Amino acid sequence: MTTPSTPSAPTTTVRPPIAERIAGAPISWGVCEVPGWGHQLDVDTVLGQMREVGIVATEFGPDGFLPDEPVEKADALAAAHLRAVGQFVPVVLHDPDHDPVPEVESAIEALTVAGATTVVVAAATGVEGYDARPVLSDSEWDTLLQNLDLVTATAEAHGLTATLHPHVGTIVESGEETERVLAGSRIGLCLDTGHLLIGGGDPVAVARNHPERIGHVHLKDVRLDVAERVRSGELTYTEGVTAGMYVPLGEGDVDVAAIVESLEDNGYAGWYVLEQDTILAGSPAQTGVDPAADVRTSIAHITEVAERLEGRHHG
Repeated sequence: MTTPSTPSAPTTTVRPPIAERIAGAPISWGVCEVPGWGHQLDVDTVLGQMREVGIVATEFGPDGFLPDEPVEKADALAAAHLRAVGQFVPVVLHDPDHDPVPEVESAIEALTVAGATTVVVAAATGVEGYDARPVLSDSEWDTLLQNLDLVTATAEAHGLTATLHPHVGTIVESGEETERVLAGSRIGLCLDTGHLLIGGGDPVAVARNHPERIGHVHLKDVRLDVAERVRSGELTYTEGVTAGMYVPLGEGDVDVAAIVESLEDNGYAGWYVLEQDTILAGSPAQTGVDPAADVRTSIAHITEVAERLEGRHHG
């Protein structure tokens, strides 16, 4: 399979079909870096189920999920017959006394060893969890934007693509904040279709207006009624996830087809990482909840979208 490359302008170069660019993420199995998030499944179960449902590649997941040592991390994925895609790296970017580069370089080392393509940074608040965040001064915003360019250059020096992930409960959450990043830095964007919608942004508009900046995609679907309760402060983010804010692709209010169509029409050749943020109350044996079933539903939906788009191009 051809390695997905950094997105570029529309080109006649043959891209791998969408079906070969679908990746997974441990968060769909409830594996998360937030303390107290929920029951954490073991790595063999998660990676084994990824392969069972037909996923060929995955993001690393949080620190501690895979082995810490870079070669061991790469070997764990290879043993599961999974390719490495990237890693989500929450890092403080707005504090002038904090240098984010060592944390990013640590992630880059493991990504490079595993043959991954993308480092996905989020503008962490400096406190645990995603239920509260500070408002930055203009000076802190300047520091954040400068650090994003520094992270971009660091990734490029190692042959990787750096992307910024707008994420609920981080400094860059809303559509407005995303636009500020796009205007004030040169970092690529990880288009997370769920977090943008929850944060008050429009993922369809971002895909249409900034396709040249999108270096990575996290495909999520969201129930807007629950998202609006999180946005208003009625529910915390964690409570929203527990309440079923995230659903399999095609069962929520995100226009997944419009986003994928826009990206593909503008030459996107990267990964579509399926993410359905999930909190498990206990082991699947105890609860009867099967995370893999929802992943299968999402795969079926994106496959249907892909077949429709590819049929249009060949029709």
